[in-house]
Amino acid sequence: MPSFLLKILDLIMEEIPSKRVTALLVDENNQVIFRESRPITPIESDKLNLEIVKRGIKTKNPVVIEDLRADPLFKKEIMNNPQNMGSILCVPFNIEGKASGALYLERNDDFSPFSNQNLELLIAFLKPICLILGKCVDSRRTKEKPFQTSEPCFVGQSEAFYRMLSLIEKVKDRDAPVFICGESGTGKELVARAIHQRGARKKGKFVAVNCGAIPEFLLESELFGHVRGAFTGAVRDKPGLIEEADGGIFFLDEIADLSPHLQAKLLRLLQEKEIRRIGENHTRHVDVRFISATNKNIDKEIERGNFREDLYYRLKIITIELDPLRERKDDILSLLNYFLEKYCSEMECEKAYFSPRALELLLSYTWPGNVRELQSEIQRCLILLGEDCLIKENYLSSKINPLRESYATSSYDFFHAKAEFEKRFLNQALARWNYNKAKTAEEIGLSRQGLFKLIKKHNINLQR
Repeated sequence: MPSFLLKILDLIMEEIPSKRVTALLVDENNQVIFRESRPITPIESDKLNLEIVKRGIKTKNPVVIEDLRADPLFKKEIMNNPQNMGSILCVPFNIEGKASGALYLERNDDFSPFSNQNLELLIAFLKPICLILGKCVDSRRTKEKPFQTSEPCFVGQSEAFYRMLSLIEKVKDRDAPVFICGESGTGKELVARAIHQRGARKKGKFVAVNCGAIPEFLLESELFGHVRGAFTGAVRDKPGLIEEADGGIFFLDEIADLSPHLQAKLLRLLQEKEIRRIGENHTRHVDVRFISATNKNIDKEIERGNFREDLYYRLKIITIELDPLRERKDDILSLLNYFLEKYCSEMECEKAYFSPRALELLLSYTWPGNVRELQSEIQRCLILLGEDCLIKENYLSSKINPLRESYATSSYDFFHAKAEFEKRFLNQALARWNYNKAKTAEEIGLSRQGLFKLIKKHNINLQR
């Protein structure tokens, strides 16, 4: 073991006094494969320590526990290991591009709880630790391979995400039209591109058009093409985008914005598999698979007479419905980490982390703008980050942090610190048990009336 690592651990112990400081690596099954601690003493409870490390590695962000006894996630472990109580600070790190280890510090009641200042200092120690431990990793170790296509931000782990993947696999090699519906920013075009990249038509072109972004008098020419002299300015023959997609996939985004005239032409194209350029008197055969998408309620558009019902039935042979991000909260953490790593790499900056409170705010936000809004928020935070490696709650936009909570390196007001901890603990506990007040009260050892008083005291928003 390099003596340099031992010196770093000694330095951490000196700068952040703790009962124990540990640097460790885990394999793909979260089993410890390397550990070095200061002081060198037998470890009382591997199980509890590993559970906290698992949480840090899963979120890829620091875990700060002011009082382990008050954390509902570790209630059972504490009952089994009563000697492991106190304050915990755990910061995961990347080795060979994977969150595969952590710096773990613990304190008992002889110490004050870990502070945000301790967290910032520990993050500063990460780079030399990673360089040393990287040499201890077996390069042939199996690496985690989460599902990803070559398209950006196509990641997730919710049931809805995997249902969508299953449907993509079933339809990718068929020629039937696909209709994708979902709110703006949910990734409709990404799904269309995934069908193209993974399907039988991947060697052909993928051509996308936003029907609401091009004026109607130009859109027909763009879609179907024209011949020379067909109208003023048509100085040469021009094939349409549908012809360009011959042998591949044509994606019509925001199809509900298509004019009635173009809806009629598209219906005929779907029926006959033939197009006619503007000003031309003969047809051309095209071999194109159509995928269309909209963020509007297409049934209401049909009722209002804005969309042809017969065209709708032609387009919706296979329908993929994309849930908004607020209904698939399990995907939020995956997307946050994906965009954080992506933009840290693009901006050529050090690996950044969310402060525990910033991560809570991001995970509890409803994301009305869906993935697109989340993507923009991460870019914004990294720009504000500067030379720091910690994304703090005061960097978040006002929609996500409406109370303008600010990050404090330390607080010496006992009653303020107690109230802040109490509020965070209740928010975490309520979220853990899906805002079921009776269940939450039972699990954390309060009466329902006691819980209601604390909810009112801290003005906690009961999300559902």
